[in-house]
Amino acid sequence: MDEKILNHYLEFSQYTDPGPYKEILKKSLPSDVKEIGLLLRKQIIHKMTFKNGNTGSNKDLRYGDMTHVPWYRQPEDDIFVTAPAMLAELFRRDPRGLVSDRGAENKLILTCRFVSILMSTLLKIKGIPARVRSGFSSYFDVTGLPGGKSDDHWINQYWNQDKSRWVTIDVDGSIEGNLKFDPYDIPEGTFDFSADAWLSVRRGGIDGNHFWNAGGHGGLIVIAWELFYDFHCLMNDEIIYTHTPEITNFGKFDKLTTKQLEDIDHLAELMQNPDKNFDKLMTIWNTKKEFRLLNGALL
Repeated sequence: MDEKILNHYLEFSQYTDPGPYKEILKKSLPSDVKEIGLLLRKQIIHKMTFKNGNTGSNKDLRYGDMTHVPWYRQPEDDIFVTAPAMLAELFRRDPRGLVSDRGAENKLILTCRFVSILMSTLLKIKGIPARVRSGFSSYFDVTGLPGGKSDDHWINQYWNQDKSRWVTIDVDGSIEGNLKFDPYDIPEGTFDFSADAWLSVRRGGIDGNHFWNAGGHGGLIVIAWELFYDFHCLMNDEIIYTHTPEITNFGKFDKLTTKQLEDIDHLAELMQNPDKNFDKLMTIWNTKKEFRLLNGALL
């Protein structure tokens, strides 16, 4: 692997930089990737787990006793957007920091983007190149929709020097009981990367409504959101759910020209092999404004 690429994924972003927590975590974190992931997972409750309480996958309280979480606690995705914000709150709620016996009442209520950002942060602290990836998973049901769907999901990849390859991992789903694979080395083809999903739908290989997000939206526009999340993640810019390029907004996406759709096709083709096409992706990142400039509540 090109050292330039590995160094790129060793760099902290505005979202993953641990700030003042770098040195304390560097000393206290385990070195094994799986151990880091499992420790991280014990700090966070998914908002659907909180909503469902001690039922379903949490009937054995693997995520903690939800009756101990304050009734007024709400999902915190809009509050703790960056790694240092999440870490600061974790230390505020329990000064011991990242501990395996954190009480449910002291965990953060966050979704997969935030788990993957924190995991990327922790791996980079340990000197392991890591990146966040956005796409879809069909191996557990996030949206509650009927079977056969693939739901939006964020995961990680880290560079395994011994195996000389990127290893795909799902920390957020790593303690679910129904996975039929190792979430710390996900087999190729198990996770639906957004570039593959986009091109499969555009080329008529699959119905766009196979892909959905947690907001209940499906189709090509949802894949476009995930595609641009993933593009930004590959560039070390792990944007939040509500920030996307203006061309993917409702009312504008369905009016894209043939040329604009073909430009997105080209981006997706490059993203299918981001290491081989790293320089070309970086050129797009530095030149194509409509793919990089974001639109949101205050943007």
